[in-house]
Amino acid sequence: MSELKKEWYVVNTYSGHENKVKEKLEMRANSMGMEDYIYRVIVPEQTEVDEKGKEKVKKMFPGYILVEMVMTDEAWFIVRNTPGVTGFIGSSGKGAKPFPLTPAEVDKILGSMGMSRLEIGNSLNVDDMVKVINGPFANMYGKIKSINMENQQLEVALDLFGQETIVELNLTEIEKA
Repeated sequence: MSELKKEWYVVNTYSGHENKVKEKLEMRANSMGMEDYIYRVIVPEQTEVDEKGKEKVKKMFPGYILVEMVMTDEAWFIVRNTPGVTGFIGSSGKGAKPFPLTPAEVDKILGSMGMSRLEIGNSLNVDDMVKVINGPFANMYGKIKSINMENQQLEVALDLFGQETIVELNLTEIEKA
C-alpha cells in the first residue's frame, strides 16, 4: 500500500454552520482518536474594514470549510457523517472519494488569511528533505539549509549538474519529501 499523505479537501456545510461544523469535526476527530488522520479544520475568513472603520470578519466561501486530512475510509466516513456536513467538493458521488485541492489553490486561500499550508516548526526543520513543486526547480529534491519564518522562505541545497547549489525558495514552492 502506498504511503498516504495529508492533503486539503473542501467540505460543504449548511451555510452559517461553518464554525459549528469545525468544532464538531475537531471534537469527533479527537474523541475517535483520528488526530493522525484529520489535522486542521479551517473556516476560510478575511477581515474587512467597513466604511465606518469597523473590522468585520467575512467568510470567503460561505457554506464551505477546508479540512487537512489523510483520506482513509475511516477519516472520510467521520468527516462525511459529522452533523452539518453535506458532502465533499470534488467527488462524483456514488461513494467516490473526492479530489484534494492543489498546493497552489491551498496556498492562495491560506495566504489570503495570513496562514501557511506548511506548519513550519511542526513539520519542517533544517536538514529535512523537501521536493520543489513549482518554479524553475520543480520536481527536484533538496535539503533545507535555513528557514526564515518571517519571510516564509527557505534556503535549500539542490544538486544542479552534480554541484550542490543553495537556492532561496518560498514555502509555497515546496512540500516535505
